[in-house]
Amino acid sequence: MKRTRVTIKDIAKELNVSASTVSRALQDHPALKQQTKDAVRELAEKLNYRPNTMALNFLKQTSTTIAIIVPDITGYFFSAAVTGIQDILVSSGYNIMICISNESYEEESRIVEKLSKVQIAGILVAPSSTTFNFDHIKKIQRNNIPLVVFDRDCEGVDAHKVLVDDYSGAFEAVEYLIKTGCKKIAHITGASDLSTNNHRLQGYLDALKKNNLPILDKYIIYAQGFTHEHGIKPTESLLKSNNVPDAIFAVNDRLAVSAMRTAKKLNFRIPEDISIIGFDDEPHSTYFTPALSTVWQPVYSMGMLSARILLGDIKRKEDENLQLRYEVFKTELVIRGTSKKL
Repeated sequence: MKRTRVTIKDIAKELNVSASTVSRALQDHPALKQQTKDAVRELAEKLNYRPNTMALNFLKQTSTTIAIIVPDITGYFFSAAVTGIQDILVSSGYNIMICISNESYEEESRIVEKLSKVQIAGILVAPSSTTFNFDHIKKIQRNNIPLVVFDRDCEGVDAHKVLVDDYSGAFEAVEYLIKTGCKKIAHITGASDLSTNNHRLQGYLDALKKNNLPILDKYIIYAQGFTHEHGIKPTESLLKSNNVPDAIFAVNDRLAVSAMRTAKKLNFRIPEDISIIGFDDEPHSTYFTPALSTVWQPVYSMGMLSARILLGDIKRKEDENLQLRYEVFKTELVIRGTSKKL
């Protein structure tokens, strides 16, 4: 059985009044009699009438919908960020539309193109790992849509940005490994187009330089993605080589967990034979044996602040100058069982 949405016209027909009368009654217009208002509201409740928010926004040339563009929603990181965003926006009377790019530049561009054709209050975006051109992001700005970039930077785009100090987090992790006696530290990273990867790689390199350790290309492995399966081959290539590293710093926890499992299968003891540190501090990291050492970042808070900045931009008056916000959260090294103690 086909379900049809009850409209203002249905209520008007039932009460033998005009659609405009019903509309004004639902908005509590002072010119209408209270008896008419009560009759309209009673029937609307009986018929389970719900206003078409998007249509109303179109007529008013306003919107209460905010789009969030993220590469993925199945893992902890972006789901936690979106939760932080949602907790701020929903309590402020806004609806959210979650758009997933699946780490695809092409899909991200298509999403932005679709959003540019509908009434939208603002956009929060974490670019995909394959996004190397930001023309589509700049298009959002040309359409005067409030924008906040979070987690992953869009270099060259002047916008509000809420990021994490990936460089310092990586530097601290690698220097800790060095202080525990590790001298052959490998790094499993990801796509070089991604700002977070580049900053963590630079932190790794600078920590080695500061401590006068050699930088070897064979110890820097580029994974094809960020899931557990993407960490298997890079770890195998490191642990089956002629010069096996004594530590691995992974660009995220999923790759680090994959490195742990692969190392165990190859009969390496953790951390006696090899230390491993990840990045993200996903909740499941504590449930492995040994528990994963990692770099914690305030994902939920990053989502909340991104939403607050966007709301401020949306509510900004047209005659006010736009002051761009550039916020960077600090990380914290969390030492557990996969790395040696000082």
